[in-house]
Amino acid sequence: MVTHYVDSEVGRLGTVMLHRPGPELARLTPRNNDSLLFDAIPWVGRAQEEHDAFAAALRERGVEVLHLAELLTETLAASDARAELTEQVLRSPRLGDQLRARVADHLAYLDPATLAGVLIAGLAHEELRISRERPGGLVYTLMDRHDFIIDPLPNLLFTRDSSVWIGGRAAVTSLAMPARRRESTLTDAIYRHHPRFAGTEFVYHPTMEHLEGGDVLLLAPGVLAVGVGERTTPAGAERLARQALAAQLAHTILVVPIVQERATMHLDTICTMVDVDAVLMYANVASTLVAYTVAARADGEDPRMDGPVPFLRAAADAMDLDQLRVIDTGLDPVTAEREQWDDGNNTLALAPRLCVGYERNTETNAQLERAGIEVVAIAGSELGSGRGGPRCMSCPLLRAPLGGDAEQAAASSVASPYRAPRAGRKGAGPVVGFSGG
Repeated sequence: MVTHYVDSEVGRLGTVMLHRPGPELARLTPRNNDSLLFDAIPWVGRAQEEHDAFAAALRERGVEVLHLAELLTETLAASDARAELTEQVLRSPRLGDQLRARVADHLAYLDPATLAGVLIAGLAHEELRISRERPGGLVYTLMDRHDFIIDPLPNLLFTRDSSVWIGGRAAVTSLAMPARRRESTLTDAIYRHHPRFAGTEFVYHPTMEHLEGGDVLLLAPGVLAVGVGERTTPAGAERLARQALAAQLAHTILVVPIVQERATMHLDTICTMVDVDAVLMYANVASTLVAYTVAARADGEDPRMDGPVPFLRAAADAMDLDQLRVIDTGLDPVTAEREQWDDGNNTLALAPRLCVGYERNTETNAQLERAGIEVVAIAGSELGSGRGGPRCMSCPLLRAPLGGDAEQAAASSVASPYRAPRAGRKGAGPVVGFSGG
């Protein structure tokens, strides 16, 4: 059994899960790209080349790269996993009884690799095996030949959103957009059925309130920031806070409201960690971000909530720092807006002061270099068409603990006790109730 452990954004990255884009991207057309959450029709071959270069850059720096499609194929070799995922797609109320039976017949004949391909790339009307003896029925007849019986998952590329590891536990999230909800089902099945993840404990499940991994930042051991906006709901943030505090995976959760816009769909589109005390941040909104600080009560009652206070102040207090170093996206408001849209803020830290970013964000990358942060620049002209950068495209499974030993962390399936943050900092907000189930 391999134990996975992540307690920060910047501890040296040991293992990561990626998804190499494939036929699901070729399913995008001008008719469906909006509903499938893409801003453009990507050049699939170039997107694959860019993703291969991204994976190679990680391996060159000692990172073990796992591919989701391969893990899914291996997971589907287990009969219970296969039955579970097949039942999930057959449950769709769009199918009707007769078509559902034909789809079940079709899937039953597929080997694990081919079935994994269908669960990722979908099944089009014209691809279903239909005969005179076993017709598809009214639903099938009234479908357009290019309609999907099983929808493709082009956003599976962004593996961060469907799960995040907090300490030694997996949080399999509840994705807000209908086009993405099956992604969590696949990730959940991998963690529960694949031999590599045997014994995995969970801190969040897809049946819970809407929460997406792009909104969850592990600012420091024991300190989480959770964005609330277009994708993660206040109820989702509250649920994660309760779960993480109860499991002693964190001592402080910062809940950060963000503008509900496409450009700022997740917290990691405006803020990512690049060092133990440094954040790369979209300057146009940095001064307006606030946070509500959620912490456990000693008596075991409902968590305590303080705030709101400025996010940077709340984060520094929770992280036991005098202040956070802030590195701005771009050099001026216009460039900052352009490079934020192009995922300039969405960096993946490989270690303290070492991160991966898109090469096109030249001014942001220069800002990072001037601040002592080495940037591994990768191409992303096609990968970014779904609004996501290196952080979005990666789910860390193992990071070395900050100031600790990676092997020691890998031997433990739960987070170690954390030092509580300093109390009584100037600027702390009033204590208010924190209710909920």
